[in-house]
Formats: sequence, structure tokens, C-alpha cells
Amino acid sequence: MKNKEDEYEEIFLAEAMDNFEEINRLLTHLERNKSDKNTIHALFRITHTLKGNASGMGFTGIYEIAHVLEDLFGEVRDGRIALDENLFTSMYKAVDILGGLINGIKDKTEVKYKGIKTKLEVLIKRAKERTAEVQYVEGNANNAFTQESPESDEASFLSDEAAPGESDSKISFSDLVQVPVRKLDNLLNLVGELIIEKDRILASQAGSGLRASNEYARLSRISSDLQYSVMDVRLVQVGFLFNKFHRVVRDAASVEGKDVVLKLEGTDTEIDRNVLQVISDSLIHLIRNCVGHGIEEPEERLKRNKPKDGVITLSARSETDAVRIEISDDGRGLNYQRIKAKAISKGLITAEDAEKLGNSDLSMLIFEPGFSTMDEVTAISGRGVGMDVVKKTLDSIGGTIRLASTDGKGAVIQLTLPSSMAVKSSLLFELKHEVYAIPLAYTESVISLYKTDIHKAGGGLVATHLGKNIAVVFLNDVFEQPAEKSGGNANVFQATFDDIHPETKLEIVVVNFNNRTVGIVVDKLLQQKEIVEKPLMKPVDRIKFISGFTILGSGNVCLVLNVPYVLNFIFSLSTQHKSSKNFNLN
Repeated sequence: MKNKEDEYEEIFLAEAMDNFEEINRLLTHLERNKSDKNTIHALFRITHTLKGNASGMGFTGIYEIAHVLEDLFGEVRDGRIALDENLFTSMYKAVDILGGLINGIKDKTEVKYKGIKTKLEVLIKRAKERTAEVQYVEGNANNAFTQESPESDEASFLSDEAAPGESDSKISFSDLVQVPVRKLDNLLNLVGELIIEKDRILASQAGSGLRASNEYARLSRISSDLQYSVMDVRLVQVGFLFNKFHRVVRDAASVEGKDVVLKLEGTDTEIDRNVLQVISDSLIHLIRNCVGHGIEEPEERLKRNKPKDGVITLSARSETDAVRIEISDDGRGLNYQRIKAKAISKGLITAEDAEKLGNSDLSMLIFEPGFSTMDEVTAISGRGVGMDVVKKTLDSIGGTIRLASTDGKGAVIQLTLPSSMAVKSSLLFELKHEVYAIPLAYTESVISLYKTDIHKAGGGLVATHLGKNIAVVFLNDVFEQPAEKSGGNANVFQATFDDIHPETKLEIVVVNFNNRTVGIVVDKLLQQKEIVEKPLMKPVDRIKFISGFTILGSGNVCLVLNVPYVLNFIFSLSTQHKSSKNFNLN
């Protein structure tokens, strides 16, 4: 497996080869159109970029040649060097050696470049010293080159008698290929179909004995390797997105009249490109929110003995099946009393319920539609829109968001995102003879409890798990509630519980989302399985309890439970029936 240095080198070589080919194309165009200023500017920019990339990677030869070419094109641009046949011959030779240096990295070969570098440096030096005598510089550059270059073998190679293409040049190809994302999406869909078909074949041969199992073991391994290889191709480094936020912070700080610095950490963490694309707008809003709400004005920071410049840190790190992104600032932190007062004034919670909420629950109120703690609307905050959209976006991809704050020291927003949107590790279970799946990202544990271990509390059920009281609901009761969350009696989550035998043993999946833990009772637990989830299509795409579906090896459709919506539905229904006083979702 390649390390990060090898991957960076591959990326550099691909970009360097593209730059090399573009320089060749532009040079040939410039030779036919010597007065084309745009081409000269383009050559200057490309060599400048190549110089910077080579310097960062430590490739001295490429850096020095690109640097001298950049200076040369700068002199041509400023009119101090005239374009003629001799100059083009020298430039072509320098570009040929530049290509040799790039290929030398792959081939591990040494390419001499000091001769042509010295020749071009002499041209540039003479141009600066004698701007009015450009022709004289061109006629005497070879003599100066011969005197100053000690490498006689390079001088021989660079004699003007040799044509530009006679140095055993050959066409080179990059080891990296740019592929449109739609093609990768199509490839991943086909791999998903292959996985489903593999499961169907294995299920049909389940009773054929050990020999059949061994025959299909290789098919199972190859298809699994193919699946992860395609997923790996779709991974990109978060730095691809993070580096764009320097401008976002600068613009937001300028509007607010604040001094803010952005720090990046963990930029080499990899995540599915589609996930990164989905959350890009959300990250922009969260960072602008940190500038608008979190970071104090320079005068206020100085009064609090803080540096004048506020700091926003954007970091990422990989976890088991997820990527965790944190946006933190060193600002004023959340004002929980202000949040509480605003929530009460907007009717989001009652004053009685507000006193029972902890800081973590109060923090989540800022994600309610229309909520803002700002009294005045500014260019980037105060409208009460955006944070609710952020939460809905994360819910749609199975991500979670948490917020913590310390008064006067700042706040931390923590996003937990799936590393891939296509393949999910899931727990299969049965309900009324139908098979469903719960993503493991939301699953804390699986437990078995007798009916006597579960107790009624208000309009719901409560059990003890790991020393904590958790709400328990029968999934069947949830599915039978009206979609508009109205009607029904107060004991909406006790119907099935009342009908079962006292000694019945219940299978419970403990799920967690946004700091709320709920035990979901199902009929039967089946197995853990990686599934390829597909979105629901019309006309069933509005069924909120289900996020998607997959096809099992038996050929049957398996619906994937939309855990965020189910938990939010349970919580809102419990509150609506005035049972929240005794029935709290932890």
C-alpha cells in the first residue's frame, strides 16, 4: 500500500506532465504569433506554478529550470528580450530538459541541466544590464555560456547545431488519469449490482455443502475487493475543500470588521467526494457563523486579554467508519441564557421545560428554523436561516452534529460524517415478516430484555441500560402513527406493550442520534451486513420513515430505516401528547 509521500509524488508528476505539455503547446503557438501577449502571460503563470510545486516537493532540478524559464518569460513580457529563432531554440532545449527531469523522477535517473540553466541566466542578466542592446545579447550568449559552463558534455549537447528534437526525446504519459465523477458513480452502481447478484448466488447455494462454499469464496473475495477499490477511487482529501475557506474567512471578517485567522489541521484525511460536495455549503455557513457570532470585535478581545486576531480552526480526522470534522473558535462562546430566552420568546419551548434542559440540549436549539440570538440583522447573521438547513443536510447523509462551548473561551462544532454514502454497514432485523436495516452508524448496542424489565412512564416506556434510563418504543407502534403526527391517545407507545405476555423476551436495538438514545423493539434480529443503499424513487420517495432500500441475496427488497427522522418523530409526538414531563429521550 502506498504511503502519503508516494501519493503526493504521483499527483505532482501528473500536474507537472500536464504543465510540460501545455508549455510545449504554448511555445509552438508563440513561435507563430510572437506578438501574442496572452500566450506569454500564460507561459509565465504555468512556469511559476510548476516552480512552486517543485519547490514544495523538494525537486531542485525542476524548480531551478522552471524558475529560470519564469524569469525569461518575465523579461520577454516586459519587452527586454526580443523573441527570435535562437531564443526559441534555447527555450525548446530547456523545456526538453525540463521534461527529462520530470521523467527522471519516475525512472530514478539523473538528468544534467546546469548548462542550459546557465545559458538562460546569462541571457536574462545581459537583458537587464543592456536593455537597448538585445540583439547583442543574443549574438554573444553562446560565448558566455561556453566560458562559464564547466560541464563540457552539456555544452556539446546544447550546441546550436542540434535540432530541438534530436536529444532522443520521446512522448511521455502521466500515470494518473482524470475521470469524470459521473463515470465513477456509474461504476459504483454496477459494483453494487454485482454485490447484490453475488449475495443472491451465495444464498441460492447455501444448502449445497462445503464444496460449493469453497467455489464461491473466490467470487466473494474478488467482488469485495472490487467494491472497496472503486470506493477508494472516489476518496479525496478534505484539504481539497478546506483550502478554499481562507477566502471565505477573509471576506466574512472584512464584512464584520474583525481580524480572523483560519488554521487547518488533518487536511490529508480522506472522505468520499460526494459527501464532501454535499456538506460544502454547510461548512461555509458554519464558518461564517463562527465569524459573525463567535469571534469578538478587536476592541472587545483586547479588553478580555485576548490576541487581536481571532482564530478559527478547521480540523478533520478519520474514525472507524466515519470522518469527524471540527470547527472551533476562540471567541466568546455560547450565551446559554440568551438562547433559552430566545427559544421561550419564539415558542420553541416552555419556561418550565427550559429549566430542565442541559447545555447540550440548549445548544441544539440554534438548529431550529428561524432561530437566531442576534437582535440586528447583519450581512452574514441574524436572519435565523441556515443552521436548520445545515442540520437537515447532515441528516440526509446520515451525519450528526454536536456543539460544545465554554463561556469566554470559544465553541466547538463537531460533525460526524460517513466516509462513504454508497456502502453502509447495517444491522438487519425482522418486523412483521419483513426485513429492515438500521445503519450501524446510529447503533450503540443490541440487548434482550424481558417485559418485566421495562416500565411505563407517562405516555411511554423506560428501561435501564448501562446505568442510564432510556426510552423504549416498539417500532410497530411508530409505523402505525399518522404521518401528520396528530390524533391518537396519550399512550401512543404502550399499545403493543400491553398486548404481550409478561414473560416475553424482547429484542431491542439501542440507537443514538443527536444525544438522544432510544431502544427500538423489533421482532427478530438477523445479521450484520454491508449493503449498497439506493434512494427511493417516485411515488414512494416521500416516505420519511425509510431512507432507501437494498436488494438481499434472496431477491427481496430490504428497506433502510431513517433513524434521524424516526427519533425526531418519536420526540415530537411525545411532546405533543404532553408526556415529555415524564418521558424524556436521553
